[in-house]
Amino acid sequence: MNMKTFKKIGTSLICALFAMPLMAQQTYEEMEQLTVNEQVTTVITASEPIRFVDISTDMVVGDQPINNTIRLKPKEGAHADGEVLAIVTIVTERYRTQYALLYTTRLQEAVTDKQIQPEERIAYNNPSVSMSTEDMAKYARSIWNSTARIRNVSTKQHRMMIRLNNIYSVGEYFFLDFSVENKTNIRFDIDEMRFKLADKKQSKATNSQIIELTPAFVLEQSKTFKYGYRNVVVLKKMTFPNDKVLSIEISEKQISGRTIMLNIDYEDVLYADSFNAILLKED
Repeated sequence: MNMKTFKKIGTSLICALFAMPLMAQQTYEEMEQLTVNEQVTTVITASEPIRFVDISTDMVVGDQPINNTIRLKPKEGAHADGEVLAIVTIVTERYRTQYALLYTTRLQEAVTDKQIQPEERIAYNNPSVSMSTEDMAKYARSIWNSTARIRNVSTKQHRMMIRLNNIYSVGEYFFLDFSVENKTNIRFDIDEMRFKLADKKQSKATNSQIIELTPAFVLEQSKTFKYGYRNVVVLKKMTFPNDKVLSIEISEKQISGRTIMLNIDYEDVLYADSFNAILLKED
């Protein structure tokens, strides 16, 4: 396993972390202690996406294979039992936690799997997160279960139809609810789903400018459908001129390689509804 050290912490995050109340201060002896060994990978899993990790020394290396999980391992084994190798700080969207990593020569004592427990979490207002992934998922699921309010934005291609069902706005984000109806007998295996700003009318005399957009959240992770498909994606709010459109493009895996695209005019985006109490009510 090729582990790389984590990036250094940003200035704004340092200020926020040091602004924590004094009552939260603790020594490594008061922290949760994890025993580690150079022959064992220690996996730590959080309940939500991890935004930052800091390892206090270079005696331990780590990486983040997926958004809510990190892996740690000592670089070498020339240490005494109980020696503190490092303090690892983990910052998620809404909390932070710290662990003291203690060396052990006994493999059976090395921690292989660690779930961050509720009592180990210190509430933290992350300045870089305006909406948590959990809240995005809650709102997106409510929209997915709601009735389609938009009826006149759709495209037909290859005996398929892609249509826009809803656009909602909350805080810094747009929630786009769209669906695809497949009227063929051939299953559609999604290869790629792209979101972009493109020219409404492309001229052969000029190069068209396409701006790729990366979703902040995608509700459904399913990659195949036979008759129908629906999804809700979350995009950071943006403005764009009337000569451009917001496009949703879904392409199929080869060999057939069908592609279906939906263009959304800026006027439709301007009419995005705000969340209301009825939509947000809990089941």
